[in-house]
Amino acid sequence: MARAVESVAFDHGAPMPNRFMLAPLTNQSSHADGTLSDAEHRFISMRALGGFGLTMTCASHVSATGQGFAGQLGCFDDRHLDGLSVLAESINRTGSRSFLQLHHAGNRSPVELIGTEPVCPSDDPDTGARALSTDEVAGVIEDFVAAAVRAERAGFSGVELHGAHGYLLCQFLSPELNRRTDDYGGSLENRSRIIFEIIAGIRERCGEDLTLAVRLSPERFGLRVDEIVEVFERLVATGEVDMIDLSLWDVYKRPEAAASDHPADDEPARLIETFASIPRRGVALGVAGKIRTAADVAWVLEQGTEGVDIAIIGRAAILHHDFPQRCLRDPDFEQRPLPVSEDDLRDEGLSDTFVTYMRNWPGFVADPV
Repeated sequence: MARAVESVAFDHGAPMPNRFMLAPLTNQSSHADGTLSDAEHRFISMRALGGFGLTMTCASHVSATGQGFAGQLGCFDDRHLDGLSVLAESINRTGSRSFLQLHHAGNRSPVELIGTEPVCPSDDPDTGARALSTDEVAGVIEDFVAAAVRAERAGFSGVELHGAHGYLLCQFLSPELNRRTDDYGGSLENRSRIIFEIIAGIRERCGEDLTLAVRLSPERFGLRVDEIVEVFERLVATGEVDMIDLSLWDVYKRPEAAASDHPADDEPARLIETFASIPRRGVALGVAGKIRTAADVAWVLEQGTEGVDIAIIGRAAILHHDFPQRCLRDPDFEQRPLPVSEDDLRDEGLSDTFVTYMRNWPGFVADPV
């Protein structure tokens, strides 16, 4: 675990003090208007105190009509600033780096939450979402940039663009969902244009010390690994991005290719190996996906010819607010076995709402006795 305690430097802003990052975790605990609740503040602050070198908020919607789930933390209005400032200050005082994740759900915005039809790069009959006009795409870009400015005002040390998991920026990347014929559709360069224009806007209007990350999914959601590799390389080439957060679902998995394409004695490289072997010119790489033990952390940080810089912890961080400290004390540490009791989760800072949400994850929460 020696590498896990090393700091991670960024071109913009201060380094993170170790290589553990709290994943952005949906918790549904904010107030209905998107303002921070005491419950969400407690959950996130406990993780910062638990030793995470970088503490990421849940996905925070940059537009009222981009909300993805009930109880979501908002960053689309100045009325959110007081709560965001309290949260950033609580994280910062622990020595952890504080990041706000910027999010728009796109066609995954529930009508009952946003009060209007959701939006998508192109009309999507499956969800009832309508296509954004070119002018509306410009408005989405402005929403993301304005939210980054708001995060900086609140005192966050960094922001992350949520370009993964089938949400709006990911929908633009998908050739299945994005059938546009303007500058934001067609070629991969056009389909990824929205992300690069958001990055340029943030760098133009935010200070040099704001650290900027982008979260990507390499497959699923209509995405292709080879295209995400190209986007990854172009993000590195900008010199404007400090970290790429790769959500793999499972850090040990291989690409979802047909078995006939790869004989048993010639398996494709693991996804983590593919991306951790791309030259990054100082851009940090974080990976997420079923990192449950101290041994998993050590293994992840050694992958690829370029190495992985950051282990991103999700479910294990829900189970242990102090997962980094436990791993550093005990190289054999493993997350507690599932299912866990509601009382155990409450002791780890989960609200009743969050506990109820975790019941959507099969086998995670034990049935009451």
